[in-house]
Amino acid sequence: MDGKYDGLARHYASYGVINMSDISALSYLKVFIDAHCQLGDLVDAVVPFMGESITDGTLATFLKKPGDRVEADEPIAQIETDKVTMDVASTEAGIIEKFVASEGGIVTPGVKVAIIYKSAAQSKTHTQSSEDTSQKHSTTPPSTKENKVEDKPPKVPMPRLRKCIANRLKDSQNTFAMLTTFNEVDMTNLTKLCSDYKDQFVEKHGVKLGLMSCFVKVAVSALQNQPIVNAVIDGDDIIYREYIDISVAVGTSKGLVVPVIRDIDAMNFADIEKGINNLAKKATEGALSINDMVGGTFTISNGGVYGSLISTPIINSPQSSILGMHSIVQRLVVVNGSVLARPMMYLALMYDHRLIDGREAVLFLHRIKDVVEDPRRLLLDI
Repeated sequence: MDGKYDGLARHYASYGVINMSDISALSYLKVFIDAHCQLGDLVDAVVPFMGESITDGTLATFLKKPGDRVEADEPIAQIETDKVTMDVASTEAGIIEKFVASEGGIVTPGVKVAIIYKSAAQSKTHTQSSEDTSQKHSTTPPSTKENKVEDKPPKVPMPRLRKCIANRLKDSQNTFAMLTTFNEVDMTNLTKLCSDYKDQFVEKHGVKLGLMSCFVKVAVSALQNQPIVNAVIDGDDIIYREYIDISVAVGTSKGLVVPVIRDIDAMNFADIEKGINNLAKKATEGALSINDMVGGTFTISNGGVYGSLISTPIINSPQSSILGMHSIVQRLVVVNGSVLARPMMYLALMYDHRLIDGREAVLFLHRIKDVVEDPRRLLLDI
Protein backbone atom coordinates (compact mmCIF):
# COMPACT_ATOMS: atom_id res chain seq x y z
CA MET A 1 0.00 0.00 0.00
CA ASP A 2 1.13 3.57 -0.68
CA GLY A 3 3.27 4.92 2.21
CA LYS A 4 0.80 7.76 2.62
CA TYR A 5 -1.76 5.33 4.09
CA ASP A 6 0.47 2.82 5.87
CA GLY A 7 0.17 4.29 9.37
CA LEU A 8 -3.63 4.29 9.49
CA ALA A 9 -3.86 0.91 7.77
CA ARG A 10 -1.62 -0.68 10.39
CA HIS A 11 -3.56 1.08 13.14
CA TYR A 12 -6.90 -0.35 12.02
CA ALA A 13 -5.41 -3.75 11.22
CA SER A 14 -4.05 -4.04 14.78
CA TYR A 15 -7.63 -3.98 16.07
CA GLY A 16 -8.97 -6.40 13.45
CA VAL A 17 -10.94 -3.70 11.62
CA ILE A 18 -9.30 -4.58 8.30
CA ASN A 19 -7.00 -7.25 6.95
CA MET A 20 -3.76 -6.00 5.44
CA SER A 21 -4.08 -8.66 2.71
CA ASP A 22 -7.62 -7.63 1.80
CA ILE A 23 -7.12 -5.47 -1.30
CA SER A 24 -10.73 -4.29 -1.45
CA ALA A 25 -10.70 -3.20 2.21
CA LEU A 26 -7.46 -1.32 1.71
CA SER A 27 -8.84 0.37 -1.37
CA TYR A 28 -11.90 1.49 0.59
CA LEU A 29 -9.63 2.83 3.35
CA LYS A 30 -7.65 4.78 0.75
CA VAL A 31 -10.83 6.38 -0.62
CA PHE A 32 -11.96 7.11 2.96
CA ILE A 33 -8.68 8.82 3.87
CA ASP A 34 -8.60 10.87 0.65
CA ALA A 35 -12.15 12.06 1.33
CA HIS A 36 -11.28 13.14 4.85
CA CYS A 37 -8.10 14.78 3.62
CA GLN A 38 -10.25 17.00 1.41
CA LEU A 39 -12.40 17.81 4.44
CA GLY A 40 -9.34 18.99 6.35
CA ASP A 41 -9.08 16.04 8.75
CA LEU A 42 -5.32 15.71 8.19
CA VAL A 43 -3.11 18.19 10.07
CA ASP A 44 0.63 18.75 10.08
CA ALA A 45 2.99 18.62 13.04
CA VAL A 46 5.74 21.17 12.39
CA VAL A 47 9.00 22.24 14.03
CA PRO A 48 8.30 25.13 16.45
CA PHE A 49 10.11 28.47 16.63
CA MET A 50 13.55 27.87 18.12
CA GLY A 51 14.57 31.35 19.21
CA GLU A 52 16.11 34.37 17.55
CA SER A 53 19.67 33.02 17.65
CA ILE A 54 18.89 29.47 16.42
CA THR A 55 18.16 28.75 12.77
CA ASP A 56 18.05 24.96 12.66
CA GLY A 57 18.22 21.79 14.73
CA THR A 58 18.69 18.04 14.47
CA LEU A 59 15.70 15.70 14.63
CA ALA A 60 17.06 13.56 17.44
CA THR A 61 14.33 10.97 17.91
CA PHE A 62 10.69 10.13 17.30
CA LEU A 63 8.70 9.50 20.48
CA LYS A 64 5.87 7.80 18.59
CA LYS A 65 5.47 5.65 15.48
CA PRO A 66 3.00 5.70 12.58
CA GLY A 67 -0.37 4.33 13.67
CA ASP A 68 0.02 5.52 17.28
CA ARG A 69 -2.69 7.65 18.84
CA VAL A 70 -1.65 11.06 20.19
CA GLU A 71 -3.44 13.73 22.16
CA ALA A 72 -3.40 17.47 21.47
CA ASP A 73 -0.07 19.04 22.52
CA GLU A 74 1.48 15.60 23.11
CA PRO A 75 5.16 15.44 22.04
CA ILE A 76 5.84 13.18 19.07
CA ALA A 77 9.49 14.03 18.37
CA GLN A 78 12.48 15.83 19.90
CA ILE A 79 14.70 18.41 18.24
CA GLU A 80 18.26 19.05 19.46
CA THR A 81 19.58 22.57 18.96
CA ASP A 82 22.88 24.14 19.89
CA LYS A 83 21.42 25.21 23.23
CA VAL A 84 18.37 23.16 24.22
CA THR A 85 16.30 20.10 23.35
CA MET A 86 12.72 20.93 22.38
CA ASP A 87 9.61 18.93 21.55
CA VAL A 88 7.55 18.78 18.37
CA ALA A 89 3.95 18.37 19.53
CA SER A 90 0.77 17.32 17.77
CA THR A 91 -1.66 20.22 17.39
CA GLU A 92 -4.68 17.90 17.38
CA ALA A 93 -5.71 14.61 18.93
CA GLY A 94 -5.65 11.79 16.40
CA ILE A 95 -3.53 9.09 14.81
CA ILE A 96 -0.11 9.54 13.24
CA GLU A 97 -0.47 8.73 9.56
CA LYS A 98 3.20 9.04 8.69
CA PHE A 99 6.45 10.86 9.36
CA VAL A 100 7.81 13.11 6.62
CA ALA A 101 11.22 13.78 8.18
CA SER A 102 14.03 11.45 9.21
CA GLU A 103 15.88 10.99 12.49
CA GLY A 104 19.27 12.66 12.33
CA GLY A 105 18.13 15.12 9.68
CA ILE A 106 18.50 18.89 9.90
CA VAL A 107 15.18 20.72 10.31
CA THR A 108 14.20 24.37 10.49
CA PRO A 109 11.24 26.15 12.13
CA GLY A 110 7.99 25.49 10.26
CA VAL A 111 9.21 22.30 8.57
CA LYS A 112 6.64 19.49 8.51
CA VAL A 113 7.61 16.47 10.62
CA ALA A 114 4.45 14.34 10.67
CA ILE A 115 0.89 14.12 9.35
CA ILE A 116 -1.87 13.51 11.90
CA TYR A 117 -5.32 12.14 11.07
CA LYS A 118 -7.33 14.15 13.59
CA SER A 119 -10.74 12.48 13.16
CA ALA A 120 -9.65 8.98 14.09
CA ALA A 121 -11.54 7.20 16.85
CA GLN A 122 -10.03 6.65 20.29
CA SER A 123 -7.62 3.76 20.54
CA LYS A 124 -8.64 0.64 22.37
CA THR A 125 -6.38 -1.36 24.58
CA HIS A 126 -5.55 -4.75 23.16
CA THR A 127 -3.23 -7.58 24.01
CA GLN A 128 -1.18 -9.87 21.88
CA SER A 129 -1.78 -13.57 21.65
CA SER A 130 0.50 -15.80 23.61
CA GLU A 131 1.85 -17.11 20.33
CA ASP A 132 2.80 -13.61 19.14
CA THR A 133 4.29 -12.74 22.49
CA SER A 134 6.38 -15.84 22.57
CA GLN A 135 7.63 -15.11 19.06
CA LYS A 136 8.50 -11.50 19.96
CA HIS A 137 10.38 -12.42 23.10
CA SER A 138 12.18 -15.45 21.72
CA THR A 139 15.84 -15.23 22.55
CA THR A 140 18.85 -16.05 20.44
CA PRO A 141 21.21 -18.72 21.79
CA PRO A 142 24.29 -17.19 23.38
CA SER A 143 27.19 -16.90 21.02
CA THR A 144 30.14 -19.18 21.50
CA LYS A 145 33.81 -18.52 21.04
CA GLU A 146 33.70 -20.35 17.71
CA ASN A 147 31.13 -18.02 16.09
CA LYS A 148 31.96 -14.85 17.98
CA VAL A 149 32.88 -11.93 15.74
CA GLU A 150 35.59 -9.60 16.92
CA ASP A 151 34.01 -6.74 18.88
CA LYS A 152 34.37 -3.21 17.60
CA PRO A 153 34.35 -0.13 19.82
CA PRO A 154 30.88 1.43 19.89
CA LYS A 155 30.57 4.47 17.63
CA VAL A 156 27.60 6.80 17.83
CA PRO A 157 26.94 10.27 16.39
CA MET A 158 27.86 13.10 18.74
CA PRO A 159 24.70 14.83 20.05
CA ARG A 160 24.22 18.35 18.74
CA LEU A 161 24.40 19.86 22.25
CA ARG A 162 27.71 18.07 22.87
CA LYS A 163 29.10 19.39 19.58
CA CYS A 164 27.99 22.91 20.46
CA ILE A 165 29.66 22.66 23.88
CA ALA A 166 32.86 21.38 22.28
CA ASN A 167 32.92 24.19 19.71
CA ARG A 168 32.17 26.91 22.25
CA LEU A 169 34.86 25.69 24.65
CA LYS A 170 37.45 25.56 21.87
CA ASP A 171 36.42 29.00 20.61
CA SER A 172 36.77 30.33 24.13
CA GLN A 173 40.22 28.84 24.43
CA ASN A 174 41.28 30.32 21.09
CA THR A 175 39.78 33.79 21.69
CA PHE A 176 40.50 34.73 25.30
CA ALA A 177 43.82 35.41 26.98
CA MET A 178 42.79 33.21 29.90
CA LEU A 179 44.48 33.45 33.25
CA THR A 180 43.44 31.99 36.61
CA THR A 181 43.90 33.32 40.11
CA PHE A 182 43.24 31.17 43.18
CA ASN A 183 42.40 31.71 46.81
CA GLU A 184 41.11 29.62 49.68
CA VAL A 185 38.26 30.51 51.96
CA ASP A 186 37.31 29.41 55.48
CA MET A 187 33.68 28.27 55.26
CA THR A 188 33.11 28.12 59.04
CA ASN A 189 30.93 31.20 59.46
CA LEU A 190 28.92 30.79 56.25
CA THR A 191 28.09 27.12 56.87
CA LYS A 192 27.15 27.98 60.47
CA LEU A 193 24.86 30.75 59.23
CA CYS A 194 23.09 28.37 56.86
CA SER A 195 22.79 25.71 59.56
CA ASP A 196 21.50 28.09 62.26
CA TYR A 197 18.71 29.55 60.12
CA LYS A 198 17.84 26.68 57.77
CA ASP A 199 14.58 25.77 59.57
CA GLN A 200 13.30 29.33 59.85
CA PHE A 201 14.25 29.99 56.23
CA VAL A 202 12.28 26.98 54.97
CA GLU A 203 9.31 27.86 57.19
CA LYS A 204 9.11 31.40 55.87
CA HIS A 205 10.12 30.99 52.22
CA GLY A 206 9.27 27.36 51.45
CA VAL A 207 12.73 26.66 50.03
CA LYS A 208 16.02 25.47 51.52
CA LEU A 209 18.91 27.86 52.09
CA GLY A 210 21.97 26.57 50.25
CA LEU A 211 25.53 27.69 49.69
CA MET A 212 24.94 28.53 46.03
CA SER A 213 22.55 31.40 46.77
CA CYS A 214 25.06 32.73 49.30
CA PHE A 215 27.87 32.66 46.74
CA VAL A 216 25.63 34.31 44.16
CA LYS A 217 24.92 37.20 46.57
CA VAL A 218 28.62 37.44 47.41
CA ALA A 219 29.51 37.44 43.70
CA VAL A 220 27.07 40.30 43.12
CA SER A 221 28.85 42.28 45.82
CA ALA A 222 32.24 41.54 44.25
CA LEU A 223 31.01 42.45 40.74
CA GLN A 224 29.72 45.78 42.03
CA ASN A 225 33.07 46.29 43.74
CA GLN A 226 35.02 45.46 40.54
CA PRO A 227 32.72 46.33 37.59
CA ILE A 228 35.41 45.50 35.02
CA VAL A 229 34.83 41.80 35.81
CA ASN A 230 31.21 42.26 34.67
CA ALA A 231 32.27 44.04 31.47
CA VAL A 232 32.96 42.56 28.02
CA ILE A 233 35.06 43.39 24.96
CA ASP A 234 33.11 44.36 21.84
CA GLY A 235 35.51 44.89 18.95
CA ASP A 236 37.65 47.86 19.94
CA ASP A 237 35.26 48.92 22.70
CA ILE A 238 34.54 47.86 26.27
CA ILE A 239 30.90 47.49 27.34
CA TYR A 240 30.32 48.14 31.02
CA ARG A 241 27.06 46.37 31.77
CA GLU A 242 24.99 48.08 34.45
CA TYR A 243 22.98 44.94 35.18
CA ILE A 244 24.05 41.59 36.62
CA ASP A 245 22.72 38.36 35.08
CA ILE A 246 24.48 35.32 36.50
CA SER A 247 24.73 32.01 34.66
CA VAL A 248 24.72 28.96 36.94
CA ALA A 249 26.34 25.82 35.52
CA VAL A 250 24.08 22.76 35.75
CA GLY A 251 25.19 19.25 34.81
CA THR A 252 22.66 17.10 32.92
CA SER A 253 22.76 13.68 31.28
CA LYS A 254 23.21 15.40 27.92
CA GLY A 255 25.95 17.79 28.97
CA LEU A 256 26.63 20.97 30.89
CA VAL A 257 24.16 23.83 30.47
CA VAL A 258 24.36 27.33 31.94
CA PRO A 259 20.89 28.86 32.38
CA VAL A 260 20.72 32.48 33.45
CA ILE A 261 19.19 34.15 36.51
CA ARG A 262 18.42 37.73 35.47
CA ASP A 263 18.60 40.99 37.44
CA ILE A 264 19.98 39.01 40.32
CA ASP A 265 21.29 42.10 42.08
CA ALA A 266 17.65 42.96 42.92
CA MET A 267 16.88 39.53 44.42
CA ASN A 268 17.00 38.30 48.00
CA PHE A 269 18.29 34.89 49.08
CA ALA A 270 14.87 33.22 48.75
CA ASP A 271 14.33 34.55 45.22
CA ILE A 272 17.75 33.29 44.18
CA GLU A 273 17.16 29.83 45.68
CA LYS A 274 13.80 29.54 43.93
CA GLY A 275 15.35 30.69 40.65
CA ILE A 276 18.20 28.17 40.91
CA ASN A 277 15.84 25.31 41.82
CA ASN A 278 13.49 26.16 38.96
CA LEU A 279 16.27 26.26 36.37
CA ALA A 280 17.89 23.08 37.72
CA LYS A 281 14.56 21.25 37.47
CA LYS A 282 13.98 22.46 33.93
CA ALA A 283 17.51 21.48 32.95
CA THR A 284 17.06 17.96 34.33
CA GLU A 285 13.74 17.57 32.52
CA GLY A 286 15.15 19.01 29.29
CA ALA A 287 12.60 21.83 29.46
CA LEU A 288 14.92 24.85 29.27
CA SER A 289 13.84 27.44 26.74
CA ILE A 290 16.08 29.61 24.60
CA ASN A 291 15.33 32.60 26.85
CA ASP A 292 16.62 30.62 29.83
CA MET A 293 19.99 30.20 28.14
CA VAL A 294 20.88 33.44 26.38
CA GLY A 295 22.61 36.38 27.99
CA GLY A 296 24.48 36.27 31.27
CA THR A 297 27.29 38.55 32.40
CA PHE A 298 29.12 36.20 34.79
CA THR A 299 29.14 32.45 35.48
CA ILE A 300 29.45 30.40 38.66
CA SER A 301 30.36 26.72 38.41
CA ASN A 302 30.40 24.42 41.43
CA GLY A 303 32.62 21.44 40.71
CA GLY A 304 32.55 20.68 44.42
CA VAL A 305 29.24 18.82 44.03
CA TYR A 306 31.21 16.17 42.11
CA GLY A 307 34.11 16.16 44.59
CA SER A 308 36.50 18.44 42.66
CA LEU A 309 39.19 19.85 44.96
CA ILE A 310 40.56 22.43 42.52
CA SER A 311 40.18 23.23 38.82
CA THR A 312 40.45 25.96 36.19
CA PRO A 313 36.99 26.50 34.65
CA ILE A 314 36.76 27.82 31.09
CA ILE A 315 35.15 31.19 30.40
CA ASN A 316 31.59 31.02 29.07
CA SER A 317 31.81 33.16 25.93
CA PRO A 318 30.98 36.03 25.43
CA GLN A 319 31.46 36.68 29.15
CA SER A 320 34.83 37.73 30.54
CA SER A 321 35.20 35.61 33.67
CA ILE A 322 33.94 32.60 35.60
CA LEU A 323 34.10 31.66 39.28
CA GLY A 324 34.85 28.05 40.17
CA MET A 325 33.69 26.68 43.53
CA HIS A 326 35.08 23.41 44.86
CA SER A 327 34.58 20.81 47.57
CA ILE A 328 34.73 21.75 51.24
CA VAL A 329 37.51 19.82 52.99
CA GLN A 330 38.67 19.88 56.59
CA ARG A 331 42.25 21.19 56.59
CA LEU A 332 44.66 22.40 59.24
CA VAL A 333 45.03 26.19 59.17
CA VAL A 334 46.51 28.79 61.49
CA VAL A 335 43.85 30.89 63.25
CA ASN A 336 45.04 33.57 65.68
CA GLY A 337 48.28 31.68 66.25
CA SER A 338 46.59 28.30 66.80
CA VAL A 339 46.50 25.36 64.41
CA LEU A 340 42.87 24.34 63.89
CA ALA A 341 40.91 22.08 61.57
CA ARG A 342 38.58 24.21 59.48
CA PRO A 343 36.21 23.57 56.54
CA MET A 344 38.15 25.09 53.64
CA MET A 345 37.29 25.62 49.97
CA TYR A 346 39.54 26.56 47.08
CA LEU A 347 38.17 29.25 44.76
CA ALA A 348 39.32 29.87 41.19
CA LEU A 349 38.63 32.92 39.04
CA MET A 350 39.34 32.41 35.34
CA TYR A 351 39.38 35.76 33.54
CA ASP A 352 40.14 37.34 30.18
CA HIS A 353 43.50 39.05 30.72
CA ARG A 354 42.93 41.23 27.64
CA LEU A 355 40.31 43.10 29.65
CA ILE A 356 40.92 42.36 33.32
CA ASP A 357 44.28 43.02 34.97
CA GLY A 358 45.66 40.76 37.67
CA ARG A 359 45.07 43.43 40.29
CA GLU A 360 41.31 43.60 39.62
CA ALA A 361 41.04 39.80 39.47
CA VAL A 362 42.82 39.35 42.80
CA LEU A 363 40.77 42.10 44.46
CA PHE A 364 37.56 40.53 43.12
CA LEU A 365 38.41 37.11 44.52
CA HIS A 366 39.61 38.61 47.81
CA ARG A 367 36.28 40.42 48.14
CA ILE A 368 34.52 37.07 47.85
CA LYS A 369 36.85 35.58 50.46
CA ASP A 370 36.25 38.47 52.87
CA VAL A 371 32.45 38.31 52.64
CA VAL A 372 32.22 34.52 52.81
CA GLU A 373 34.41 34.45 55.91
CA ASP A 374 32.40 37.29 57.50
CA PRO A 375 28.84 37.35 56.04
CA ARG A 376 27.97 40.37 58.20
CA ARG A 377 29.74 42.48 55.56
CA LEU A 378 26.77 41.91 53.23
CA LEU A 379 24.38 43.36 55.79
CA LEU A 380 26.58 46.40 56.46
CA ASP A 381 27.72 46.78 52.82
CA ILE A 382 31.39 46.99 53.79
